[in-house]
Amino acid sequence: MKRVFLSAALALTVCSALAQSKYNHYEAFNPHFYPSTGTEYRSASGEPGPRYWQNRADYRIDVALDTQQHRVSGTVTITYSNNSPNALSFLWLQLDQNIYQQESRGSATTTQAGGRWANAGFTGGYTIRSVALEGNKVAPKYTITDTRMQLFLPQPLAGGAKISFTIGYEFTIPERGTDRMGRMRSRNGTIYAVAQWFPRMAVYDDVQGWNALPYLGAGEFYLEYGHADFSITAPAGMVVVGSGSLQNEKEVLTPVQQQRLAEARNSDKTVTLRSAQEVTQPASAGAANRTWRFRIENTRDAAWAASRAFVWDAARINLPSGKKALAMSAYPVESIKKDGWQRSTEFTKASIEHYSKQWFEYPYPSAVNVACNVSGMEYPGIVFCGYTDSGAELWNVTDHEFGHTWFPMIVGSNERRFAWMDEGFNTFINDLSTREFNKGEFAEASYIGAGDQMTAYVFGDRMDPLWTAPDVVQQGNLGVTAYFKPALMLAALRDVVLGPERFDRAFRTYIERWAFRHPTPWDFFRTMENVAGEDLSWFWRAWVFYNWKLDQAVTGVKYRNNDPSNGASITLQNLDQMVMPVPLLIRESNGKTHRMTLPVEVWQRGGSWTFQIPSTSTLAEVILDPDKKLPDTNRANNTWKP
Repeated sequence: MKRVFLSAALALTVCSALAQSKYNHYEAFNPHFYPSTGTEYRSASGEPGPRYWQNRADYRIDVALDTQQHRVSGTVTITYSNNSPNALSFLWLQLDQNIYQQESRGSATTTQAGGRWANAGFTGGYTIRSVALEGNKVAPKYTITDTRMQLFLPQPLAGGAKISFTIGYEFTIPERGTDRMGRMRSRNGTIYAVAQWFPRMAVYDDVQGWNALPYLGAGEFYLEYGHADFSITAPAGMVVVGSGSLQNEKEVLTPVQQQRLAEARNSDKTVTLRSAQEVTQPASAGAANRTWRFRIENTRDAAWAASRAFVWDAARINLPSGKKALAMSAYPVESIKKDGWQRSTEFTKASIEHYSKQWFEYPYPSAVNVACNVSGMEYPGIVFCGYTDSGAELWNVTDHEFGHTWFPMIVGSNERRFAWMDEGFNTFINDLSTREFNKGEFAEASYIGAGDQMTAYVFGDRMDPLWTAPDVVQQGNLGVTAYFKPALMLAALRDVVLGPERFDRAFRTYIERWAFRHPTPWDFFRTMENVAGEDLSWFWRAWVFYNWKLDQAVTGVKYRNNDPSNGASITLQNLDQMVMPVPLLIRESNGKTHRMTLPVEVWQRGGSWTFQIPSTSTLAEVILDPDKKLPDTNRANNTWKP
């Protein structure tokens, strides 16, 4: 989901220096952190255990798009594999379109709140036409509660067994679907950005059993992996783009488009597949409707977009293994302007190549960026971004949404409960990608370098701890709790605590261990600690579980025997509840400088620490955190001068 940030909020100011320390070293370094030891499913080292399991859902979806009624109708056949050790007497499915019913819980709590969540009229959600179990003549019983369907099986589904069933359904595409999907009028036709468009399996796991939380809007998705084959039947003249690879290019593309597509697969420069001039030309001859067929493998979801208005272009993505993928963009002519959507494919290609090299190789055959009235939303192999974006804004939203390929499309954490594990981790890697893109063309747009105002905002008194469910976060705080603070947390862990080499090794290992699996926060904590070789319980406690603040101060300088040439003693204090290592820059009056970082362990026995340096002259200045990498909420006491 797109990062949300109100610049006015940066006007919040931090409180003045505290009169006395709030620090409690017993609490900060409490040895009791992990709630349990490792299990056969999840090892104490953070790895999947020897008997780790997860269930699987494969989908075959066939729908038609009615552009007069803005309606999607068809069937989904789900093959569900129960890999758990338990027999399941019922199944839970997610019916996310039901959030657009007038009486839905999400309508009562979220979607009528205005702004980007607003829905222009209620659609009624899903109409379920039929439910049929393969091999059973009698339709199964089911109940629908808000955005969930409970399907009762005639006999329990044993561990190791699978079942197939087909649901016939339809729904009206909302104009603004909680900023995750929708439709809009453009100069040359309606643009449909379609997601949450078929009933999907809820996750059954070893942590929670059935994860059947309702869809309220702020918390996103938690889904099983599998293959998805889907077809979209739409009026001739429409371009349809979707997750995965197009399976029937010769049936739906003109010979010229096929030729251009072949050229794009071998080009690092953007190749036009359908030009702005061609958008206004009469539709090519053929049937009144055309069916576009797509396939995406090892995925947790799928989405698509369709319009007569699309300008369409593409370029090759070069992956570290030597494999190739295809970057594509679909946008209306209104989106073409200075640094506008004609750069979208360039941005898409650069973003995916960076993350593939830095963390884990992109797993899908294509990456499609769609311009629409969604300000930013991610799906496997396809993202929706604002059609008015350009320049740094277009780079940032494109890079952010495709960064979600790694979190949570590859690393499948539970977004309904832990938004910081996908939004925050993604926002962190976006900063590294932005610094690298085109020699830092948009580096100044990275919020991580926003400085003390951002620190004051993120650590404000009314902010929620990261360990807060996204739908519980106070209104206006989701940007901090899900995006900014966890990104700052990882930047501090990388830059100050572990260093880039150790951090990158541990973070990369976390991605590799949990690729296409379902990690918990504890799996992340354990992996980072075991691979980096550090006890980080003090770090997670301060950053994740509490809204603790950091206020480190330089409080005094003394010389040995009152002679600066004999060395100096410097006293520091930790005045608030968070602890961190202490980077220092010390300047002597004779021009000599000392740079050092004291380990976090200096705070283990209390909130005051005195250390010596071999000075040769009087000290001119002592600066705590000279590079401003710590989230210190009161920098007024970070510098000492005689």
